[in-house]
Order: sequence, then structure tokens, then C-alpha cells
Amino acid sequence: MCNPNFGLNQRPGRLRRTIIVFAGLTAVAIAAVRPAAAADAVSRADMAPDALVQSVSTEVLDAIRSDPALHKGDVERLQKLIDDKVAPYVDFERMTRLSVGRGWRTATPEQRQALMREFRTLLVRTYSGALSRVTDHQVKMRPFRAQPTDTDVVVRSLVAPSAGEPIQLDYRLEKTDNGWKIYDVTVDAISIVANYRNQFNRVINDKGFDVLMADLKAKQQELASLLGARN
Repeated sequence: MCNPNFGLNQRPGRLRRTIIVFAGLTAVAIAAVRPAAAADAVSRADMAPDALVQSVSTEVLDAIRSDPALHKGDVERLQKLIDDKVAPYVDFERMTRLSVGRGWRTATPEQRQALMREFRTLLVRTYSGALSRVTDHQVKMRPFRAQPTDTDVVVRSLVAPSAGEPIQLDYRLEKTDNGWKIYDVTVDAISIVANYRNQFNRVINDKGFDVLMADLKAKQQELASLLGARN
């Protein structure tokens, strides 16, 4: 039986509302990047990490505001947004590995690939249901503090509506041969990786990896039903 709270269940209202703003930055595709997205990634390969986050974040917000289908929670349109705009800039394998924690070492290669696929789908469906909340939000970058030789950094930002309380989003990035890659997002001091790791470890330790996979699939079906009913 799927845990009804499986997923982002710490400070659920605020956390879910916040992460929706940057749904693509955490629900990034593990599949091959589309040619147009690959070309765009090359053009940003030499960007500083803070400039990269600002550029991609602004582009995602603009796309959500301008696409009526995204406001309706269209999963296929969200997937296209992820593939086109975000996938080149997130290390989803590392994000999944860190989220699973100790259980990753005992998983087979097939189980790892399956988990990455199911994890991605869960995130997409979780966030697609609240895209309509994005209205006039703007990205405001906070001062970036890092040395030129650093290869692992934190980029801090605020997502601010024209009226209301801004939301703090911090990104952890690692420098790779293909430019900077995001591997964790912290929302108001809650790390996506840490939040999922706590939940995944409990399931793996108590019931095993296969039950974790079953829980992910069950939660996806539940979310798909909710989205279908709403649309």
C-alpha cells in the first residue's frame, strides 16, 4: 500500500507551492536530451553557476506563464518543458543516488535505472498539479560567494511575487566537464535530497527495494488520477 504522504511531506503546503515554481529543476529527465536542448546546453557551458541558475530559472518561469497548457497541469507539456529547458543542467543520476543513500549500493544496475525513471515520473506528476500557482513571480539572485577554484558551490536565490512573502531557493551545483550541474535544491532550508533520503531509507530498511518501487508506482497512479479528475 502506498503511503499517502509519500513525497514532499515536510511543511507540505509551503514546500509543494514553492517547488512548483521550479518544477523542472528537480524533475529533470534521465532520457537523452533533445537536439535543441543539447545545443542550448553547449551555449551555456561556460556560464558561471549563478548566471546559469538565473538564466534557466527565468526561462522556466517565463515558459510557465506563457503556456496555458502548463497552467492546466498538462503532464506532456511539462515533460516537454523539462526536456527542452532543464535536462542539460541537472545531474539527475547523482540526485537520485544521494536521495536513495545507502540503499543505492545494494541496488542492481537495473534497479537503479528503474528507480531513476520512477522517481522522475513521480516528481513530474507531483508538480504538474500546481503549476497554475505561478503568476507574476520573479527570480532575485542573492550574493554569490565562491572562489574561482571551487568545484562544488551553492547558488542562493529568492522567488518573489509582486505581493507576498518571497521564497528562498538554494541550488547545489558541481562543476563537470560539460559545465555546472545542479544536484540538489533546498527550499526554505529543506533539502530535496535529504527529504527523500529519509523516506526512501525507511522503506528500504523496513521492506526492501522492491517495495519502494511499488510505492513510487502507486503514488504515481494516485497523482495521475487526481490530475485526471481535476482536468
